[in-house]
Amino acid sequence: MPAPRTVLLTGAAGGLGTLMRGLLPRYGYELRLLDVLPVEGEPDAITADLADRAALREAVRGVDAIIHLAGISLEASFDKILKANIEGTYNLYEAAREEGVPRVVFASSNHAVGFTPRPQGDDPLIPIDTPRRPDTFYGLSKSFGEDLAQFYWDKHGLETVSVRIGSCFAEPTSVRMLSVWMSPEDGARLFHAALTADGVGHTVVHGSSANTRLWWDLSTARALGYEPRDDSEPYAEKLIAEQGDLDPDNPDHAHLGGHFTTHPPIWPY
Repeated sequence: MPAPRTVLLTGAAGGLGTLMRGLLPRYGYELRLLDVLPVEGEPDAITADLADRAALREAVRGVDAIIHLAGISLEASFDKILKANIEGTYNLYEAAREEGVPRVVFASSNHAVGFTPRPQGDDPLIPIDTPRRPDTFYGLSKSFGEDLAQFYWDKHGLETVSVRIGSCFAEPTSVRMLSVWMSPEDGARLFHAALTADGVGHTVVHGSSANTRLWWDLSTARALGYEPRDDSEPYAEKLIAEQGDLDPDNPDHAHLGGHFTTHPPIWPY
């Protein structure tokens, strides 16, 4: 698929959105920015809620693709998750369908499969077709988003790559993150691959760097043309010295979703 020229980036004021605002233009994209909050330093950004269907339709009009990062990114009440992540994602897909946008890259999450036991020892990597086991209402909303993407492909021919993101920060901040970390540069490489690969239909991929301590299979991401270049291992010695290694008897360490399965961080708004 030819590289899209204009891409709508939702959630542009968030942590991941801010990183991608800085990295994706080098691939030749013209970004149209949207967030419920003003985007600092971006006076042309669209300020709109995902509940505003008219604003969403106007925002998607004329774009070649959408990277959908907007929504609640931690645990919250079901009502809040319903409005922002479930109804909001539906509203975005409807706007994309109505305006004929051909492809969405959807920010799914490792928390869609958070209750999957983490690999230990010589266990095989977690495959992309592992059954979904959400660890929170947040993870449940990402499971919904993947199903919604499949439906819009089957029903309307709208393509999606759903990226089950691990943790995308400048550097890993926990021992668990050594296994699911995606460097910002690899994140941009993966989003670029997801935007340009041919014939994706609805493809689900794991989103992380090529970490030495990797827990999950990156084969479907690599099939898109993704070539991760980074590894969390240079951060391992310091993090393990500060936090200790993962303990199989600690419930926070037993599953892919980490402490989201026991004491998930709560959305502050």
